Amino acid sequence: MKIVVLSGGVGGARFLLGVREHASPAGHEITAVVNVGDDMWHAGVRIAPDLDSITYALAGVNDTERGWGRAGESERVSGELRAYGVGWPWFTLGDLDLGTHLARTHYLREGLGLSGATERITARWPLGATLIPSTDSEVETHVVTADGTLHFQEWWTRHRAAIPALGFEYRGAEEASPAPGVLDAIASADAILVAPSNPVVSIGPILAIPGIREALRDAAAPVVGVSPIIAGAVVRGMADACLTAIGVETSAAAVALHYGSRSAGGLLDAWLVDSSDAAELARVEAAGIRARAVPLWMTSPEVTADMVAAALVAAR
Repeated sequence: MKIVVLSGGVGGARFLLGVREHASPAGHEITAVVNVGDDMWHAGVRIAPDLDSITYALAGVNDTERGWGRAGESERVSGELRAYGVGWPWFTLGDLDLGTHLARTHYLREGLGLSGATERITARWPLGATLIPSTDSEVETHVVTADGTLHFQEWWTRHRAAIPALGFEYRGAEEASPAPGVLDAIASADAILVAPSNPVVSIGPILAIPGIREALRDAAAPVVGVSPIIAGAVVRGMADACLTAIGVETSAAAVALHYGSRSAGGLLDAWLVDSSDAAELARVEAAGIRARAVPLWMTSPEVTADMVAAALVAAR
């Protein structure tokens, strides 16, 4: 069985741990199409936060206490950069993490492209999944505010989404194309899962790449999404601020309707909500999306594997 997961951020990394827990013993093939909208150039190196978060989590080298970065990290280089006035003082690069960024930048300058660089980087660990960036092009999310636009990292990391967002721009998306392997993975998939990642800034930039949304609509495999909203609240991060900016309420049903039914030109065939949101099933199904209520708290890979199993049942 071939499983494709649209993923981004820490939530996507935790979900993929569950996908691997469920699928690997059965020999299923896992491909993650990963968001690049958080990416940026910083202090001369190319940073890809979502690719790295997922890589580190699957490799078992992530910092589980902070929820991002490498375990056992030090920050001596960032201290030196601040002393030289280089980069953003509020954006800290860990020394181990910086090694990844330097390697990526080296591979990019060799002409590999982001997908080729990702293949080289991930080959270091037995991840149990293939990671493909949504595009090799530089597509970066910018946040529109009343005072102008900010790179997503500045809005999210420095200001903690406290500045009201009026909208989001996926700069470079219109001229981009899917990375090698993305469309083939979607076309050959037996099941396509949309991780419980931020719908606006993790999944949104993936769908903004010309050709990906169309490939999903044309795919033979069913598309099943997992709600990132539980009991009317975000599980992690500030997705509620993103949803509010685009006029979507913070609820499991509203996010499903935002993605839309594939039968009506949208994305989804089926949608999982948490057991606490069972009352929202009727609203989702009225939009032409099959819906099930199951426990969605990702407290461990084993628990998340049960969620993945439910998603695959919904796919069938």
